Amino acid sequence: MKKKLQVLGKQTSGHASPEEAVIETVKNPHADTDYVVRFTCPEFTSICPVTGQPDFAHMVIDYVPAKTIVESKSLKLFMGSFRNYGAFHEDCTITIAKRLIHAMKPKWLRIGGYWYPRGGIPIDIFYQYGELPEGLWLPDTGVASYRGRG
Repeated sequence: MKKKLQVLGKQTSGHASPEEAVIETVKNPHADTDYVVRFTCPEFTSICPVTGQPDFAHMVIDYVPAKTIVESKSLKLFMGSFRNYGAFHEDCTITIAKRLIHAMKPKWLRIGGYWYPRGGIPIDIFYQYGELPEGLWLPDTGVASYRGRG
């Protein structure tokens, strides 16, 4: 029996927090083949938990699915749920990774959180789960290094 999706094909509003957001998965149509899936979120936002100022990041999520893949609308709503969420860069980036791992149990996952500078310091957060299967093509993330770095 197919799992009923809660958000795909329905009018939905955003979530007030990541805890409320549901990450949905669907059956991987090519579970017998290793391949890389990339999600890029160049306009990710959250709120500094101390100052209340907005923080901006370019998130790149790569994963090798196992039995399931992420349903992209639920991922979009999950990512948007951070917009008014107060958390440090490290917390946001690792929370995203852990929620995705819990939801779909991929063979491999990595996330790069490329945070834009506030106070003159860019912070980049990287996390990897599992081992990349041998022989897979993994392109560069395409995110330029911060040009103010020297």
